[in-house]
Amino acid sequence: MSTQAGRRTGNGRRAGAGALIAAAAAVGAVTALPVQATAAEGAAVPPYAFDGSAQRIQGAASSLDAKALKTGQTYRDTVRKDGKLYYRVDLDDKRNSYVSVVAVPKPGGKVEYGDGFKVSMQDGSGAECSYQQVNFSSAEYTRPLAAYARRIVDADSSSCQRAGAFYVLVERSSKATSSPDDWELEIRHLSEPPLKKAGPTELPSAWPSATPAPPTGGPRPRQGGSGIHDAASLTQGEWRSDIRPGQTLFYRVPVDWGQQLFTTAELGSSSASDAYVSNALVLSLENPALGHVDENTVTYDGKPATVTLGPQRPVAHANRTSYDDTTSGMRFAGWYYLSATLSPAVAKDYGDKPVPLTLRVNVMNKAGSGPGYDGDPGPFAVTADDKEAAASGSSGAQVEEAAERSGSMRIVAAAGIGTGTVLLLGLGAWTLLARRRA
Repeated sequence: MSTQAGRRTGNGRRAGAGALIAAAAAVGAVTALPVQATAAEGAAVPPYAFDGSAQRIQGAASSLDAKALKTGQTYRDTVRKDGKLYYRVDLDDKRNSYVSVVAVPKPGGKVEYGDGFKVSMQDGSGAECSYQQVNFSSAEYTRPLAAYARRIVDADSSSCQRAGAFYVLVERSSKATSSPDDWELEIRHLSEPPLKKAGPTELPSAWPSATPAPPTGGPRPRQGGSGIHDAASLTQGEWRSDIRPGQTLFYRVPVDWGQQLFTTAELGSSSASDAYVSNALVLSLENPALGHVDENTVTYDGKPATVTLGPQRPVAHANRTSYDDTTSGMRFAGWYYLSATLSPAVAKDYGDKPVPLTLRVNVMNKAGSGPGYDGDPGPFAVTADDKEAAASGSSGAQVEEAAERSGSMRIVAAAGIGTGTVLLLGLGAWTLLARRRA
């Protein structure tokens, strides 16, 4: 995927107590591989798991007809081949704003080198605030792609700084020989509070970039999710999943201020064949606002094959001053998302059965203090609950479900206590009246 610089989501941040994490772990077994990992050969690959709370919206052909995206809400739409869609965001002149798009092509469709989409943000005069463009490169097979556009409040800038209406434009580009199918879109709008005081604006000239030692302890089972919303949470360690040809697995890792992320993905060996499959596995990284950060691929010939991402720069507010997406993307703390896609071409010579996949995750350095937000950082922080979710493997969807169940139980309990109190008061009044009559 090639990129050009120019994502609060359904990330499970609603839970407010560690007990909810344990409840989330009980919702679904996170230490055992689910049924999809051992599905019979020839069974359908699980589809992308969209956020169940997403609202349907219809992008407009003109900016003046664009419907507004609310902060913190997830939306769904579709974009046609070579289509253009406008959305509106109403911004103040204090908070940074991010609008991310996850594009999901139809599984099994045909894509060519250079197919992809661009998401940009414009002010009312048509000035482009920023954009990010993502494309299918040498790995020419369908998989979800993610990108974001942003409006950054900057006292040294003269454009895109006033409060008012801004417009988000999603533009899909495809070759004539590519499939004409619509692409599903998952859209999120997030905001980031300003700093109490200006932080550093220059990147350090030197930073640790050596490859770390692999994590110890051996592999532990943790199957990846089927989308951003149900991405399996990971901590530092070695994690085992099974992946089918044509399948994309999603994971998320909490990375705090000052920390570095280093990830490798290894495909296990196979005795079925020794055929050469180019770009067999794609490993991609997106930041907490679902902006694209990095990507790499590896070939496969039946022997163990490893693809590497990183080490990334330490997470720092100053990283946003870079024009390089790989550096600029490491701009805030929070959940970083990993996705691994196995080429459908693997099925031709190796069969349509799961292939062993191991992710090795290193999160280096102790967490440092943040840049000093003037307000709730929302998803741009790592909380104690996030750490517990990562340890248990709970996805954002599981944490939210546990929070909703906990809220429902509190309502039921409160109603029960209220009803019991009324009954006790009634019985007390009846007893007092009876005594007075006697």
